[in-house]
Amino acid sequence: MEGAATPNMSAPATPGTPAPLFPGARVDSMSYERKSSMSVPRCRCLPVEAWMSSQHACVLEIPAPDVSLTRKLGAEFVGTFILIFFATAAPIVNQKYNNAISPFGNAACAGLAVTTIILSTGHISGAHLNPSLTIAFAALRHFPWLQVPAYVAVQSLASVCAGFALKGVFHPFLSGGVTVPDAAVSTAQAFFTEFIITFNLLFVVTAVATDTRAVGELAGIAVGAAVTLNILIAGPTTGGSMNPVRTLGPAVAAGNYRQLWIYLVAPTLGAVAGAGVYTAVKLRDVDGGGEAPRPQRSFRR
Repeated sequence: MEGAATPNMSAPATPGTPAPLFPGARVDSMSYERKSSMSVPRCRCLPVEAWMSSQHACVLEIPAPDVSLTRKLGAEFVGTFILIFFATAAPIVNQKYNNAISPFGNAACAGLAVTTIILSTGHISGAHLNPSLTIAFAALRHFPWLQVPAYVAVQSLASVCAGFALKGVFHPFLSGGVTVPDAAVSTAQAFFTEFIITFNLLFVVTAVATDTRAVGELAGIAVGAAVTLNILIAGPTTGGSMNPVRTLGPAVAAGNYRQLWIYLVAPTLGAVAGAGVYTAVKLRDVDGGGEAPRPQRSFRR
């Protein structure tokens, strides 16, 4: 019959289904598949290796910010201050309140402080917090020698400021926070204890901070665990310093410089040795074969 409307051959709507807002041309979801393959490249979920080699890879590269030396030093000062304050406060609280914090609590305070600071300021200054670490990294060309004096000066200043802050808060119980060798430990034993625990610390730090195959996102946890482990073992004998400024600031505030040279020399030598050993044993990239190394990870945003 002429003039009759063309019947709608589509399936009837399910009862209760609302009518379309814009009746008319229907969007064919398959048409996008056909047309897009001929014109605009589509984004697909590919492995990382495919992203790096694909012509139309949907990868957004965000460049690392250029942090000025002033900002780095500011972050390093704050981070070192926090570390020295909390790592030293735990044994002082034990002395003042009759062992309110267990030996594990002493170690955990320092380890948690390190983890917190690395995760919060590592992307700004690298969160060295330790002149021995800074010198070791510079010796192995992981850090510019030109910035070493500024880093060491800021770390030392932050340590002294934290020492006097502790003196103001906990006076007259500051002596409990000064790291000195136990009376039953000889000078040689104290020296090699500090050397070994700092060796362990820098072996771990160098692994997670410089090796592209290491899980860099877990650097803060790994370094904090190494600090906790070292203090659990060395805390009763030497205080488990591993850091010249961990000893320097409280020693200046308390006026106790007994065997201070041990805590300046042994951690530095142990740091250089630990970083050097990991650098010597880490896997090397082999040209033309083997699995490609994973992209480098860091805390820098």
